[in-house]
Amino acid sequence: MSLPLVEPELGLLRERRVLIDVRAPVEFAQGALPGAVNLPLMDDEERQRIGLTYKQHGQQAAIELGQRLVAGGIKRSRLAAWQRELAKHPDAILYCFRGGLRSQVAQQWLLDAGIERPRIRGGWKAMRQALCARIDAAAERPLLVVGGLTGCAKTTLIQRLDNGLDLEACARHKGSAFGRHPLVAPSQIDFEHAMGLGLLEIDGPCVVEDESRHIGAVNVPLSFWRAMERAPRLRVEMPLDWRLAQIRKDYIDDLWTIYSQQYGEWLGWTLMRKQLAGALARLKKRLGGARLARLQRLQALAFREHERGNRQAHEAWLAPLLTEYYDPLYRHQLEKHDQTFLHVGDWESCLEAAREWSGRYAV
Repeated sequence: MSLPLVEPELGLLRERRVLIDVRAPVEFAQGALPGAVNLPLMDDEERQRIGLTYKQHGQQAAIELGQRLVAGGIKRSRLAAWQRELAKHPDAILYCFRGGLRSQVAQQWLLDAGIERPRIRGGWKAMRQALCARIDAAAERPLLVVGGLTGCAKTTLIQRLDNGLDLEACARHKGSAFGRHPLVAPSQIDFEHAMGLGLLEIDGPCVVEDESRHIGAVNVPLSFWRAMERAPRLRVEMPLDWRLAQIRKDYIDDLWTIYSQQYGEWLGWTLMRKQLAGALARLKKRLGGARLARLQRLQALAFREHERGNRQAHEAWLAPLLTEYYDPLYRHQLEKHDQTFLHVGDWESCLEAAREWSGRYAV
């Protein structure tokens, strides 16, 4: 009896189907499919031993070793994990690296237990190729880039658009020295998969924020980055007070919400202070020792005021951070690349300009 297969179609991801990844934990950590849960057939050590046997003695010897290693109580516990997941998500689908031996073994064990579920033909590799192809295809379509000084709420503007792709959300990083997300950053593969998943919802023109190719620990795929470099641009311009309120929301209020929810008040507060202090210290080369020391004193005072309930106190160090670091850096980039813009204006006018541009290319 042949075991059922489904084709590696991106509709599986668009439908948010639960996927059971039976690869080893080390493979899953390097990059998984969106929506996948890791319930491995073999752990990392078992996989390593079987792989070595395959190289030295061939497939049959590797299969026989696998049958010895993953047997008895180990087999029952792994089968039980799949059964529990399928009890919660009966339409879940299995996959391994190429849709081969490991997912077939999982299918067979489940079938022997009275549960029939399909595996993805070609597995992780085929689905990854489809996601990367989606990114390459988007790079060939009309693309608009939204730029502007730090604090102009460019990310919020992107999120307000039906065809906006939030690269910072995909990277779990705000694209600046202070942009590290409290949660673990994605691998390069997971970042690309998040991009591909976001692009599943965008069939026509796409709007993104102006980013460097490096966003935190990940890189924008080269084809998409080159498209961003040659794309038309908008520039948001907002007054300093408006930007200061926005950056306080981004760097302080939103960050504190995440840290407190994730780690609780005491540890969350400690970790947030450590992150922001470390981010400031890393700017020493650009700020210079005297300016850094002044900002560090202001930051320490702001944290003491914050503990008393005055979050606005952070504006005392965020304002010079904008005017003495971020603004000159952005203006230098403008001069260096001699950019021209389709539209320059306030946030609302740029939002309307992005919608108008998108309408020209609507499918």
